[in-house]
Amino acid sequence: MTPGAPPLPEAAAALLAAVDAPPRLTAHLGLVHEVAVTILDRCAEYGAAVDREAVLFGAATHDIGKTVHREELSAPGSLHERAGRELLLAHGVPERLARFAGTHGSWGAPGATVEDLLVSLADKAWKDSRVRDLEDRVVARPAQAAGREHWEVFLALDDLLTAIGADAPRRLAVQAAHPVA
Repeated sequence: MTPGAPPLPEAAAALLAAVDAPPRLTAHLGLVHEVAVTILDRCAEYGAAVDREAVLFGAATHDIGKTVHREELSAPGSLHERAGRELLLAHGVPERLARFAGTHGSWGAPGATVEDLLVSLADKAWKDSRVRDLEDRVVARPAQAAGREHWEVFLALDDLLTAIGADAPRRLAVQAAHPVA
């Protein structure tokens, strides 16, 4: 476990240890996982049918490819996405779980599942980054599935993301307290 960071699921923590993930990456993944739990708890309140296990695993491992492309630990880039998916598959992770490493940055792609969208949302929300198009996509699925008005689900998500965002300074400080390498 990374000091000050929330614990990761045992399987994710073991994978990160096996690939020698740097402390800052492990902290980041723990923080995104923490936010995913909060988002999923709200989804459950709305009766949204979501593969909780998949979203939590995806949130906890989505950036594992940065252990291959370490330059992306401190600079923008997307090479880690494909590398992460391949790394997870090589470690025996099923495709249904490994896919998030490859999809978390391409949530607008055709065929993105609600689980893909939720991992992407958690990866943005942990640091209080709001992406309207992503949020609209997240709202559309549960609203339709639950037979609720789009505006009703949007307001609930907006309230949730505002509350999550209020704690972003703490999460950013926790991540920054860990070395990149």
